[in-house]
Amino acid sequence: MKTKKLLALLMAGAMSVSMLSGCGGSAAKTDDSSADAADTSASAESDMDYVKSNGKLVIGITDFAPMDYKEDGSDEWVGFDADMAKAFAESLGVEAEFIEINWDNKIMELDSKGVDAVWNGMTLTDEVKTSMNCSDPYATNAQVVVVPSDKADAAKDIDSIKDMTFAVESGSAGEAAAQAAGLNATAVQSQADALMEVAAGTSDACVIDLLMAGAMIGEGTSYPNLTYTVNLNEANGEEDENYVVGFRKDSDLTEAFNEFYKAASDDGVVLALAQKYGVQEAIVDPEA
Repeated sequence: MKTKKLLALLMAGAMSVSMLSGCGGSAAKTDDSSADAADTSASAESDMDYVKSNGKLVIGITDFAPMDYKEDGSDEWVGFDADMAKAFAESLGVEAEFIEINWDNKIMELDSKGVDAVWNGMTLTDEVKTSMNCSDPYATNAQVVVVPSDKADAAKDIDSIKDMTFAVESGSAGEAAAQAAGLNATAVQSQADALMEVAAGTSDACVIDLLMAGAMIGEGTSYPNLTYTVNLNEANGEEDENYVVGFRKDSDLTEAFNEFYKAASDDGVVLALAQKYGVQEAIVDPEA
């Protein structure tokens, strides 16, 4: 409330100055200069102002358990990322709105304001670094090879999987890892689709995030007859990945998220949600 009152006072003061200038005989601005001023004002609007004026934070996602997904019979998006996004939106005083996007188009969606954030277990890559404002890392991950359980013994290392056909999510870290390993990979819409390809037998294997593999395959999951074998990060001589939230370039939402996440971590909210979705081992301590 204090902030709103301060803004109101500042706006009233600005109007008074403008009126006094007019009374003092200053030359009147032309229509063109007024239009230029309006354009400058519009372009100066921060991302925070934009989101608050819309009353919602629009988040670009894909179907990616345990980060963003819908439970059977529900239209509500849940998951570690989805629940954190709802809490962040609430801290801004707005609603969270989720939009499924083509992962290949995530940068375009952000730049065109189709979405305000990309929050979907997004790996920090060179492309992401140069195209977005990125939050501090909040989780770690790796890319793993998933195969039918009865073929696991024949898929223990890179050499043994070279002749397999793979499904990978288009534009994902899994696709990049498969390409780096020289695998025969076909791009599909999402990691969920990649899993379905293997379950249906239309692909020998797929490459997905380790966090998704932990939630979606093996005994007691949606795919009890699938398992993961090769860690492609290790096989390609690469370090584990970091997950970040992506905002538009120079967005003030980035720092707002970092501050929110640190406070949520200090309050135990992050750990509670991580345990709820089984990703506690991957969570990054913001103080580390």
